Amino acid sequence: MFDVKTTTNAIVEWIKNWFDQNGNGCNAVVGISGGKDSSTVAALCVKALGKERVIGVLMPNGVQADIDDALLLVETLGISYYTCNVQNAVNSVLESLQINGVAVTEHTRINLPPRIRMTTLYALSQSVNGRVANTCNLSEDYVGYATKYGDGAGDFSPLAKLTVQEVKEIAKYLGLPISLVEKTPADGLCGKTDEDNLGFSYIVLDKYIREGICEDNNIKAKIDRLHTINEFKLKPIPCFEYKP
Repeated sequence: MFDVKTTTNAIVEWIKNWFDQNGNGCNAVVGISGGKDSSTVAALCVKALGKERVIGVLMPNGVQADIDDALLLVETLGISYYTCNVQNAVNSVLESLQINGVAVTEHTRINLPPRIRMTTLYALSQSVNGRVANTCNLSEDYVGYATKYGDGAGDFSPLAKLTVQEVKEIAKYLGLPISLVEKTPADGLCGKTDEDNLGFSYIVLDKYIREGICEDNNIKAKIDRLHTINEFKLKPIPCFEYKP
């Protein structure tokens, strides 16, 4: 049984200790999308460090239809924030590739904005004495639903061992707006929801992760396949072990 109070308090203490050891006096820099994960991470950092040490970064790619959700979050928490539109940077890279004769794939178009956003977070973080928060959860990581060196990057990761359902419980416990907690997860890049892209629900995935149970063998096989082919994203870069 998931104990939301104990887990929340433990994460808050973990964030405090991590900053004491890896960034004493630094600020937490959180990319704010308006979804449950970034909202929960920002709220946990506020509890651990105080709102004065948490900086939100809104990074629309042109016009973002749900930008009001991100604004609601920073207003609810009372944290300072910056808005950095990444559209020009994304378009510039794509144009450079095309000028050089590269046939840009759809996967490239989808994964480039998250990587530009992470570059933006680190650029800002370095300028404001910050440490970048990773906002991925266990469910997404388990099936590789994250962009390597994009949203999959960061300096510290409060939610990486928690499923979507557990993150939702923490968000509710922290008193975040229910509209953000229950917002349909989507990458905002391809026009589909996360669950449309995956082909199964997070409820089904979370049950399989925590209990090893999946009633549909086809879905089980798909989850197993996604986990296997994407596991490399969670591992350190392989390196040649030189032995003089």
